[in-house]
Amino acid sequence: MLLAEALFMAAASLARRRPERRYRAEPLGACDGEDEESGLLGYPMVLVQIPMYNEREVYKLSIAAACGLSWPSDRVIVQVLDDSTDPTVKDLVELECKLWAKKGKNVKYEVRNNRKGYKAGALKEGMLHAYVQQCDFLAVFDADFQPEADFLIRTIPYLVRNPQIALVQARWEFVNPNECLMTRIQKMTLDYHFKVEQEAGSSTFAFFGFNGTAGVWRISAIKEAGGWDDRTTVEDMDLAVRAGLKGWKFVYVGDVKEVSFWRKLYLLYSFFFVRKVVAHVVPFMLYCVVIPLSVLIPEVTIPAWGVVYIPATITLLYAIRNPSSIHFIPFWILYENVMSFHRTKATFIGLLEFGSVNEWVVTEKLGNSSKTEPVPQILERPRCRFWGRWTMSEVLFAVFLFTCATYNLVHGPDLYFIYIYLQAITFLIVGTGFCGTSNS
Repeated sequence: MLLAEALFMAAASLARRRPERRYRAEPLGACDGEDEESGLLGYPMVLVQIPMYNEREVYKLSIAAACGLSWPSDRVIVQVLDDSTDPTVKDLVELECKLWAKKGKNVKYEVRNNRKGYKAGALKEGMLHAYVQQCDFLAVFDADFQPEADFLIRTIPYLVRNPQIALVQARWEFVNPNECLMTRIQKMTLDYHFKVEQEAGSSTFAFFGFNGTAGVWRISAIKEAGGWDDRTTVEDMDLAVRAGLKGWKFVYVGDVKEVSFWRKLYLLYSFFFVRKVVAHVVPFMLYCVVIPLSVLIPEVTIPAWGVVYIPATITLLYAIRNPSSIHFIPFWILYENVMSFHRTKATFIGLLEFGSVNEWVVTEKLGNSSKTEPVPQILERPRCRFWGRWTMSEVLFAVFLFTCATYNLVHGPDLYFIYIYLQAITFLIVGTGFCGTSNS
């Protein structure tokens, strides 16, 4: 199942079609007979939402990038939704907004007295302000995304000239992909998501979802779909599913999708079942449970096609669109196996609706240390330097893998212990907080 899905995604991505070949995307006012200053065919009103939470490292970059968009200043509103709990960070973000307002930019600084609904709640409440009613389109940028100046120039025409399109999803990049081995591995996963999953979903009848950033929505489509819903922590996917089932079309790099019975069926099978359940549970169970346990039971033999051939083929298909990082494949495999542990756990927590199903943990954005000025540490450091950042489930799983590897080294006839030791070390590194953590 995973092999068939990977083959299909790779083939569809390589044979992708561009949306401008089928849908109008001329620059605004570029068509004969159109008045550039009249209505939507001129420059429509755009709302730019930037949700933030204690973004001390990147708030200046994100606000500056939004205010630097090539769009008439009287036709865009930059709305900074600050849910920060640190008063110093809130003061800094508010001051930055005031500085840009003095430069003539239409910047709105909005705060709430609670964090109900987390990001979804902030986006939902941001849409309730009176000035939003004059806007036709909504661009959402996370705090760690800095759009290019021509972002709206390239995306808005699809919405203006094609009233059936609800969302234009663009590609986004890490600001620090070469910072360390961890960011390089994460970039490989991100590249596959964009270059294969979303390009394939855009050029076929498959479903692709909103990424929560780097996208422009038609506000009327958001309202028709029921608006932002804070009942879930995957508000971006939730809104995309509801809008897609309403018949709205989405544009990415490759093509536009329409909704039919077969596309809805494929949405359930490919996107939700294969990519959100099977793709997480199977790798974790095979590489982190079945293979380690098999070394303890000599009677159990795993065929080579299940351990080597099919996984190797899937891995190569994942890497085919990112050849510059192919030498990081071994590290990426080990890292993805650890992540499959958490994704599997999250899948069952969500399906069974455990207590932490709606818990939102915000990842700290550090920006690019080589290009940004150092910012003083203004958040209180935790008292415990080690135990406070340990994840015991990962540490205990590392102990289990070390036990299996050692048994295989002493008693086993094969060389599974080489892989199991490496996987155990990876679990231990991530579990003890030494992965992507700065001690300076």
